[in-house]
Amino acid sequence: MGLFAKFKAGLQKTHSKLAHEIKRIITRSPKLDAAALEDLEAALIAADLGMDMTTQIVGAVKKDYETQGSTGRDVFAVAEREVARSLSANHPELRRAPGGLTVVSIVGVNGTGKTTTAAKLAHLLRSQGEPVLLAACDTFRAAAIEQIKLWGQRLKVEVIAGAYGADPASVAHDAVAAAQARKAHYLFIDTAGRLHTKHNLMQELQKLHRVIGKQLAGAPHEVLLVLDATTGMNALNQAREFNKAVPLTGLIVTKLDGTSKGGMVVAIQKELGLPIKFIGLGEQADDLQPFDAKQFAGALFAE
Repeated sequence: MGLFAKFKAGLQKTHSKLAHEIKRIITRSPKLDAAALEDLEAALIAADLGMDMTTQIVGAVKKDYETQGSTGRDVFAVAEREVARSLSANHPELRRAPGGLTVVSIVGVNGTGKTTTAAKLAHLLRSQGEPVLLAACDTFRAAAIEQIKLWGQRLKVEVIAGAYGADPASVAHDAVAAAQARKAHYLFIDTAGRLHTKHNLMQELQKLHRVIGKQLAGAPHEVLLVLDATTGMNALNQAREFNKAVPLTGLIVTKLDGTSKGGMVVAIQKELGLPIKFIGLGEQADDLQPFDAKQFAGALFAE
């Protein structure tokens, strides 16, 4: 399956809902009057595109219609163009530390799919020929260590783990040492899920980052927040709070195939200015894809 086909399949629920609403509005009101534009605004907000992006799209649709008449009524093309333009500054490439190990810390609230995402990222990089390691630093949830070890076996990626209940920072410390000894290019750290409102857990994450920063200058080189697309705009609050506690370098949005609120990707990127690095479009190991603004906009709006 090609990349666009993957995006299209993964965003099917969001696309279907949006396409249905937009067609209904256009068919009912060929003249695109004020009421039709209001309905369009409501449909875009319902897909969680956010107020800024919605205003931008509606404004562009209105302008095209006023300047080109009925030929300017291609709402889909206008929306696709505006979303692609808005996301075009996005830089999805993973950072690479010059000459040595790149440490990527995977953070987020419980249940967003962090452990699975860390494993899928390791798989993606390994398939590109990069030597990678995984670190099981979620030491509170007993199943998390088992889960990442199972993924490691399945994907043939070595996992550095401590005992259940061990200090996550010391596991991270050992993992960095192991990754350096094995000359790995990337180390993906699976951290414990934590509510963005729990101050003590945020402090623990800061400690983990301090410890690996002392051990390896510049680490972690990437701090990627995993967001569950099915939570819609609630994800924005999580992103804001995490970004205050541990400066984020990018976002990974999972479970896009299970929601009709895929527009939240656009809203969050527009508000926070953080790049979307990867999106999760399904259950399989290769369903985590590097984000592509053009393909994403096309999958949302292309007819």
